[in-house]
Amino acid sequence: MNSILSTVLPAPEDSILSVAFGCRDDPSPVKLNLGLGAYRTEEGKPLVLDVVRRAEQQLAKDLSKNKEYPPLTGLPDFNKLSAKLILGDDSLALKENRVVTVQCLSGTGSLRVGAEFLANNNKERTVFLPIPTWGNHFSIFTFGDLSIKHFRYYDPKSRGLDFKGLLEDLGTAPPGAIVVLQACGHNPTGVDPTFEQWEQIRQIVRSKGLLPFFDCAYQGFASGSLDSDARAVRMFVADGGECLIAQSYAKNMGLYSERIGALNIVCESKDVARKVESQVILIVRSMYLCPPTHGASIVTTILKNSDMYNDWTIELKGMADRIISMRQQLYEAIQARGTPGDWSHIIKHIGMFTFTGLNEEQVRLMAKEYHIYMTYDGRISMASLSSNTVPQLADAIHAVVTRFI
Repeated sequence: MNSILSTVLPAPEDSILSVAFGCRDDPSPVKLNLGLGAYRTEEGKPLVLDVVRRAEQQLAKDLSKNKEYPPLTGLPDFNKLSAKLILGDDSLALKENRVVTVQCLSGTGSLRVGAEFLANNNKERTVFLPIPTWGNHFSIFTFGDLSIKHFRYYDPKSRGLDFKGLLEDLGTAPPGAIVVLQACGHNPTGVDPTFEQWEQIRQIVRSKGLLPFFDCAYQGFASGSLDSDARAVRMFVADGGECLIAQSYAKNMGLYSERIGALNIVCESKDVARKVESQVILIVRSMYLCPPTHGASIVTTILKNSDMYNDWTIELKGMADRIISMRQQLYEAIQARGTPGDWSHIIKHIGMFTFTGLNEEQVRLMAKEYHIYMTYDGRISMASLSSNTVPQLADAIHAVVTRFI
């Protein structure tokens, strides 16, 4: 019998999975995987927050809980608290009931539902993505049947923001085009605009009539402050304009496997919000019907309880501070070795990731000779480092940089 599926082609190689497989198959006892986008403790172990364990214990004892289908939009309390977390207690948009919030499958699912909504309802079907951006952004919006264009973001020479190029490229975008912006802790570069630069971005986005779609995967996880990491989003919402915001609790609550997040759509009016919600419900119903409740229940329990909320902010800041400490330690270790070049970008960047500035040849050499794995563009996860592994990385960086001088 001939195979009906015999014409299916293999998917393109995923660079992040290639790194993971390469590290997995390396027998070296000192191998180090810096490509993983997940927090690790100083001992290199996954972390379950104490407040998350307490919330789960509380939920397990609650015999009123059942396994009925939740609303298609998710748990109402979760949605209300999530919108408040990202938009702020005093958000005028929330007070005016013009925000649609839908519980989704973490940040990825929120982006995917948002992409489908825009493909069905936005007249301009062009999405502008920064160069570079999180690798999955391209697939999410392409499968959403939207046309992809790019705007300059990262400057390899300065290892910082190409602000001039960014403004020029957004200035050429057609009215109604969608602009994907990462709210904080830019993945993969670690480069964020200053608040003054954000204001200029806001002005050009609004003056050109563009629709911002924020990917907020790291609120509180980048700087240690929930409010500071949401400031860029709130600047755009405060001007009364429309925007979309994808939220994730994978990083800031460590709920990676629970796949819990939310899509927020800030509308012009309450009437528009009602129409938008009806369209989003159609998408959700056909895509997965309704979201799972366990992760949402954990988040809701923590956000509703003032003591748990405070404990969460302390643990969250602890994670952010450890990552910041890893940046400082790595920078000082590279400086101590006299490695050629300016490495100050390591402490200027923010969040989980940093572009080291290493090229693909150097990255491959790092894996082959020093058993250190990172994506081929030189991105490393600072959260995967520890005080014990910083010297190992600094030694390897010094070796490959000096070899290619």
